[in-house]
Amino acid sequence: REKGAVVEADTIDVKDRDAMAEWIAKADAAHPLDLVIANAGISGGPGSSGEDEGLVREIFAVNMAGVLNTVLPAATAMAMGKGGQIAIMSSLSGLRGLPSAPAYSASKGAVRAWGEALRVVLARDNIAVSVICPGFVETPMTATNKFPMPFKVSAEEAARIIRRGLARNKPRIAFPWPTYWTMWLLSVLPVGVGDRLLARLPKKG
Repeated sequence: REKGAVVEADTIDVKDRDAMAEWIAKADAAHPLDLVIANAGISGGPGSSGEDEGLVREIFAVNMAGVLNTVLPAATAMAMGKGGQIAIMSSLSGLRGLPSAPAYSASKGAVRAWGEALRVVLARDNIAVSVICPGFVETPMTATNKFPMPFKVSAEEAARIIRRGLARNKPRIAFPWPTYWTMWLLSVLPVGVGDRLLARLPKKG
């Protein structure tokens, strides 16, 4: 994005490292990148807590490799220019492994930790990094969920929160607050205690 110009890579396979690098190079040549949002993500969907091997591998391939294939070439381009800002889309489920979505929460936890560490590294090249950790948001992905989604926010509200957080260069943009604090608490409790609490949650329908 530059001076209001926005380009989306939703027609490119984010798992294709070479294709993503080529696309980002072309985008940077046309409009020098100042903000890149790495928003590669899929979930197992309703009733997938068992997660067969193929599904697990696909979730990791998109949610982790897709983010890497976006961020790494973008950071290289920004470092060669005047710097910029990178936002990595994680999730509140990335704060603690969830039995209802093992691969999804693990993949989002990985990109969260990577992004938070990368923030310190890339600051040397005048590149700001923020990690976005939303809870439930009204999107086509969540529209198929058959289980309760407490404190779900609209896509418009989520966009406002994210935009405000990016403008302030916040390290972590997490929302909504009730869900964030619940997940944070689960992440700091002894693992066995957290397991017992999570075992009481209803299964994904």
